Amino acid sequence: MSLNSIEICAGAGGQALGLEQAGFEHASLVEIDAHACQTLRVNRSHWNVIEGDLHHYSADKWKGIELLAGGVPCPPFSKAGKQLGNQDERDLFPEALRLVSECKPQAVMLENVRGLLDSVFDEYRANIITDLKKLGYIAEWRLINASDFGVPQLRPRVVFVAMKKNAAEYFNWPSAHISPPPTVGEALFDLMAEKGWHGVKQWHERACDIAPTLVGGSKKHGGPDLGPTRAKKAWASIGVDGMGIADAAPERDFVGMPRLTVRMTARIQGFPDHWQFSGRKTAAYRQIGNAFPPPVACAVGTQIHAALNAAAKPKLKRA
Repeated sequence: MSLNSIEICAGAGGQALGLEQAGFEHASLVEIDAHACQTLRVNRSHWNVIEGDLHHYSADKWKGIELLAGGVPCPPFSKAGKQLGNQDERDLFPEALRLVSECKPQAVMLENVRGLLDSVFDEYRANIITDLKKLGYIAEWRLINASDFGVPQLRPRVVFVAMKKNAAEYFNWPSAHISPPPTVGEALFDLMAEKGWHGVKQWHERACDIAPTLVGGSKKHGGPDLGPTRAKKAWASIGVDGMGIADAAPERDFVGMPRLTVRMTARIQGFPDHWQFSGRKTAAYRQIGNAFPPPVACAVGTQIHAALNAAAKPKLKRA
């Protein structure tokens, strides 16, 4: 059974795509970045994409919708920043709570960086759970590694799920895959070899581990590279030059460590190859690096979908 959802801070559609695969139809997707909005429209022309500031968005018309989901901005909680939390102007958890109170969805799913679980934010997280409890929800925070769901990078993310009491008893967090994720070499071999690079087999052998977490950066900081110094060293250990993003795969006689292309980073993030990204290289990579891997969103979304369906079925009366 298809269920409906609202997606906030939709970005390039990583979470939206995963939730679509889990059986949700998107009634509305809100995103402020013009390039990301165009990405959503190019890939799903039927989606109702609303380009604008979340502060000016109202969910009143979606009362009773099954799911409100999104990836609110990470910088307020990221270890790479100052971890200002609710003192950061980019903190949109209050807006998410406002929307929950407006549309009263059956379930809520929000994702963010691992730093949100730091002790400095204990009270912040507790207050969110308390606020939602007053609205009739049972909520929980959980740390999930993307590599547990077939994504070739570790990418630990904090996922927040809140459900109305009648459905909460049916919700179970997804179990990790039994088989390990592909290595970077396995995931990208065909893309690295597409121009006939003579050194691709040797590179494949060196790239024998999963990737470090992709870092998309923000408009204030970060460009088309693979992150801070520590991340670049980790990429170098598996034979990837993290100083920038390449325009194309290595040529036949290329010597040295190759850089990833935009398409390669998208595959590392779990996007299917047919998913297109709008904008120039920096804008496209930023969308990818900040995305929620679709396979992870699908795994959590599938469990939410199952719980909502179970709650909707009439309970058998005991004899």
